[in-house]
Amino acid sequence: MRHNMAHRKLGRVSEHRRALFRNQLKSLITHERIITTLPKAKELRPIAEKVVTLGRRADSIHARRLAARWLTDRDLVHRLFAEIGPRFVNRPGGYTRIVKLGPRRGDGAELAVLEFVDFKLSDSKGKSSGESKKERKKKAPAGATKEAAAAVK
Repeated sequence: MRHNMAHRKLGRVSEHRRALFRNQLKSLITHERIITTLPKAKELRPIAEKVVTLGRRADSIHARRLAARWLTDRDLVHRLFAEIGPRFVNRPGGYTRIVKLGPRRGDGAELAVLEFVDFKLSDSKGKSSGESKKERKKKAPAGATKEAAAAVK
């Protein structure tokens, strides 16, 4: 039985594990969404929840210092307290979600996405509401590029 054995070791020594979680937490704060293995995501989630809870306390220097233990970059600490923390002020917890992706092709490891619950996947290349390339061309006026070039001159 696994009595009093709370966390996974992930095949690493404690310093390596802590560095791994710091790097993943930095990526999560930067990109608001990371893809990792399921056990790593499950271990990172409580750390991320605690750091975001600290980020909700915007006027506390002590909270900034506690968050800086995990986020060694000042810009990330500022982003946590200026952007991410205020978004969750009215939420009593549960700031992240884990979505399973299935097995990785190379080694079969179970992959998962760890993201903030209010994360919206932005449409790349202007694809909004499922328009195709032909439909976007039809909407654009024919002489729009010539008029824009004349306006620049």
